[in-house]
Amino acid sequence: MFRFLLVRIASAIPVLLVLSVATFAIIQAPPGDYSDYIRSQLINQGGASYEEAEAQAQAYRKEHGLDKPLPVQYVNWMTGILTRGDFGHSLYYNKPVADVVGERLPRTLALALVCHILASIIGISFGIIAATRQYSWIDSLLSTVAFLGMTVPRFLMALIIVYILVFHFSVSEINSFHSARYGGAPWSWDKFVDLVKHVWPVVAIATFGGLAYNMRVMRGNLLDTLNAQYVETARAKGLSEGAVVMRHAVPNALHPLIMYQGVVLPYMLTGEIETAIIFALPTVGPAIVGSMWVGDVYVTATFMLVLSATLILGNIIADMLLAALDPRVRLGGAPA
Repeated sequence: MFRFLLVRIASAIPVLLVLSVATFAIIQAPPGDYSDYIRSQLINQGGASYEEAEAQAQAYRKEHGLDKPLPVQYVNWMTGILTRGDFGHSLYYNKPVADVVGERLPRTLALALVCHILASIIGISFGIIAATRQYSWIDSLLSTVAFLGMTVPRFLMALIIVYILVFHFSVSEINSFHSARYGGAPWSWDKFVDLVKHVWPVVAIATFGGLAYNMRVMRGNLLDTLNAQYVETARAKGLSEGAVVMRHAVPNALHPLIMYQGVVLPYMLTGEIETAIIFALPTVGPAIVGSMWVGDVYVTATFMLVLSATLILGNIIADMLLAALDPRVRLGGAPA
């Protein structure tokens, strides 16, 4: 198992490097950088002439290395990461990128993990119920729920919830994790309840989309497994239908679903990001959009690199879980 983990990590390193190159190049592809944002701010808010603003913008570009060729900027960025753990300096936030990421990423991962757990538990349960009651009204209802969860855009659901909260319930604090009175207060049960009141739309929307995918995968896998010969043999031996389903069919139907979790975790992250952008929560989503808007390339590139690493990590975890669950899984066909 340890060898299997080492091989998976070793194979992930070149993939991550390729993703970092592609991410950095795509982010830098549109014309302009942070110096253009500075120039526009000096003209629009500082009252400077175009020549004065351009001179200051060019000086800023030279000072921070934005005038260097793209490959040089990438090599400098990666050298700082690999040798010093330095992801660069955020031009917009005026502090290290690691501080920006460290402030927002844990909140995003916590929300995404909660959504992932809820979506997995509810989705798998719905899938079992739908498969064991195929073509019944329950199956039709749950299939409709899954269809809506997969087809309705998450940003649209977020906009609808924002409209209802603001215009029908007069909710004003939707862009923060806590009410003003709990901002600097120590953790307590009341503060936790206040947190839930602020983040439940994000959790509900991301969970809704995730459980739809989990349910469809589980339903399809379980229907195939219920028709397998060993399941019919278990029934012929006199086992109850519940024992046949839960002890024999469900564990084997989980194998493809576990592999699917490697993709679902990044999916939950993007679901949280999309929804958080609508609600303007201080998580990764608004930071990515804001940094792209002003040309703060190191913040954008770092966040995208972290999301890419999450996708790779999710697949490694899924492989490890599958190898632990199914003894038939072998690395390169080698005996265990």
